Amino acid sequence: MAGFINKVLLVFLILQNNCMCHESTSLLKRYQQSPWTLPSGCRKNRHPDISPNSPNFKLEVRMPGVTPVMSDSYFCTFVPVPPGQKSYIVDFKPHASMETAHHMLLFGCSMPATNEDYWDCGGRYGTCLDEAKIMYAWARNAPPTRLPADVGFRVGGNTDINYIVLQVHYGDVTAFRDNHKDCSGVTLQMTFLQQPLIAGIYLLLSDDTVIPPGEKVVNADIACLYKQTTIHPFAFRTHTHQLGQVVSGYRVRDGKWTLIGRQSPQLPQAFYHMENSMDIKYGDTITARCVFSGRGRTTVTRIGRTSKDEMCNLYIMYYMEAKHAKPYMYCMQEGSPELFKDIPPEANIPIPVSPAMAMHGHHTGKENPDENVILQQPKREEEVVLDQVSHLEEAIDWPGEKLKLGQVSGVALDSKNNLVIFHRGNHVWDENSFDQKHIYQPQGIGPIQYNTILTLDPVSVKVLNGVGSNIFYLPHGISTDKDDNFWVTDVALHQVFKLGPRGDYLLVLGQAFQPGSDSSHFCQPTDVAVDPAHGNVYVSDGYCNSRIIQFSPEGKFIMQWGEGSSLSGIPKPGQFFIPHSLTFVPVLGQLCVADRENGRIQCFIAQSGQFLREIQHPEFGERLFAVSYTPDNGGQLYAVNGEALVGKGVPVQGFVLNFTTGELLDIFKPIKQNFLMPHDIVAADDKTIYVGDVQANTVWKFVPAEKAEHRSVKKAGPGMEMHEIDATETFLEAEIEGKMRTPNVLEKHKSNNVLKQSSTAVSPVLITLLLIIPVVMLVGIGLFIHLRKSKIYGEDPDSKLESIQSSGGILGRLRGKSSRGLNLGNFFASHRGYSRKGFDRLSTEGSDQEKDDEEGTDSETEEYSAPPLPPTTSSS
Repeated sequence: MAGFINKVLLVFLILQNNCMCHESTSLLKRYQQSPWTLPSGCRKNRHPDISPNSPNFKLEVRMPGVTPVMSDSYFCTFVPVPPGQKSYIVDFKPHASMETAHHMLLFGCSMPATNEDYWDCGGRYGTCLDEAKIMYAWARNAPPTRLPADVGFRVGGNTDINYIVLQVHYGDVTAFRDNHKDCSGVTLQMTFLQQPLIAGIYLLLSDDTVIPPGEKVVNADIACLYKQTTIHPFAFRTHTHQLGQVVSGYRVRDGKWTLIGRQSPQLPQAFYHMENSMDIKYGDTITARCVFSGRGRTTVTRIGRTSKDEMCNLYIMYYMEAKHAKPYMYCMQEGSPELFKDIPPEANIPIPVSPAMAMHGHHTGKENPDENVILQQPKREEEVVLDQVSHLEEAIDWPGEKLKLGQVSGVALDSKNNLVIFHRGNHVWDENSFDQKHIYQPQGIGPIQYNTILTLDPVSVKVLNGVGSNIFYLPHGISTDKDDNFWVTDVALHQVFKLGPRGDYLLVLGQAFQPGSDSSHFCQPTDVAVDPAHGNVYVSDGYCNSRIIQFSPEGKFIMQWGEGSSLSGIPKPGQFFIPHSLTFVPVLGQLCVADRENGRIQCFIAQSGQFLREIQHPEFGERLFAVSYTPDNGGQLYAVNGEALVGKGVPVQGFVLNFTTGELLDIFKPIKQNFLMPHDIVAADDKTIYVGDVQANTVWKFVPAEKAEHRSVKKAGPGMEMHEIDATETFLEAEIEGKMRTPNVLEKHKSNNVLKQSSTAVSPVLITLLLIIPVVMLVGIGLFIHLRKSKIYGEDPDSKLESIQSSGGILGRLRGKSSRGLNLGNFFASHRGYSRKGFDRLSTEGSDQEKDDEEGTDSETEEYSAPPLPPTTSSS
């Protein structure tokens, strides 16, 4: 009996070890703490609190738990406004303390400077890629700001304000000696109800004021002639640093000075409502004066970004009619002495401020007392884990054997996340396709007669649409725009096409069969990316040019950038050796390029072509074929590499990368067989990844591990198992060797075995049952074996040992065919969900579960093993 107990314990420990190993490898990759993990007291941005029963909602804009280590750090974070329709901000409620934050600013942006959870916006990055429109400002424990009735800041829709960026200036970081996390920010009260009056900010600021040490009074004067539609100021805010005594703003009309607002900047720097209503119209002059004192300083003080420098700002919050609304205006012009000789004397009379008023605010008593509370931030050491990437695994039964394709050169997704495949039918790219001048040789065979662009249901693989017959000779790259138009390249034709969803010609760029390097010719262009915001088109060109070309939505040449890199030496930024694949990062307006033969990703500001950074890892090897972007988890890149041209290189596999840091998060590859030549990749919103393989003539599908494992097993008879999966198991056929079936014919093929799930959630009870049942079965089997052997062999220990070693039972199966010990490498590698890192090549000779993952296959088709020709420098 002791032998039986030992066997059961051994099996249990092995199963436990398998589960722990599977879990630990995932945890190591997926739950590494990032520099900006959230304290439990911080609210995560990104999702507004919207109720379907009310047009009103709140939007939290908070720092995601930061700990500045240097004084005068400027950190920014962003949150998107609800997309697709206009909404209005009607109230600002700050959450900050002057002990922690020197000031906070809210900006409206079309796109933030980056998509990081937070970033240093006082250094390399600013706040917005476009114009930063100030919408709110806070300092010195200012109370909330409520807008008048029927007035709101308009955002979303076609306003060019798609994101709210929060900037926090951390002046003195001694408050962070305990390393607590800060989540300062603002709660925005918003509504979808149209506001008839639109709010905006008019900012007056000085940028050249000099305050000599010890000087008693220094005036900074600003004035601008107003030349816009009438505005109605209703609130104002002053801002200086320690030397500011008083800030005053006036409207000058026909020589008469009318006070807009006057306040000490040493009081809480809120937006104070004006005592009297007024307007500012075309021809008025808007002025401001900041009064400083240099007493106590031993050096010159200038305008600057640190708390030891000074600032002179007057913010005027106004409203105007919706049809003329401008969200932001500013004035930086120095006022003339001739004008300011008539400024009212009150502008130079300091406002006395007591320490209590400076710390806690000077309020009129009209405000809600609850809104005047200084909101201290929690100082906590505990942290929570951000959403991390899941390990990707092949959907092994997808797409089935009936999907027939030619060389798959490109994959994309339409607006409904349907899969779009670009394939070459019965045409191939081999060493005889082009001459030395890049002229396509077999032109006489005519274009591909079959539909080269197939739109498929991603689950059933049903062909929803097929277009592109009798157009293309050698398809290459494909992408879609927001209207589901197809943007494709053909390397034989040296052209770029825009086709409608029905295959109609909308735009053709380049000259058929005519390679070139000017603004109207391409030379084997590889891919297209479309800016969804502006419609501009970007073409990677290509195999014999080394450039990126930008076109207008109508196909007008705008600009180009890039040059060829040499065969030797380290490639420089902006140099390419076959720019092979493009992906657009909409939130930041960036374009990332798979620089194929340089084995790297390069990212640029799309509008200007300015180089931002490169991402390169040893795991990429020498060649990186394709790249795709999704906004998941703050932004992720997906990429695939290729075989080395010479010698044994790194394995061919896929990669998941953190877009912001470039960190390698996950590596994935097929289970049943190896990649042959993965040529293109695209990532869906549901974290499903598709890889087009040009040599395997197929599309690989990868899903998060938790989805891949979500299947049941039912006995179908003696010695047989039937697997039911969350997908259709009978697939439709796209024929190549003959006329392709039309959608009407294809619809007649019905799925036979579909397992429909009402929910992807798994209850704890089900998990417990799934864990207990295998153990009970193993115990039962072990008991049966033990009793069976006792009857047959009696108590002879030698007979028992021989039986165990030769029976092919549980332990025998776990040992491997020729292993003397437990073959953990084979055991773990044969189970789904396990990443083989750390167990590669451990006693695999006895396993029929694995093949050599590094077994290479020389390509005789597109991108064949002969080294490509050196790229030529582009000319305009």
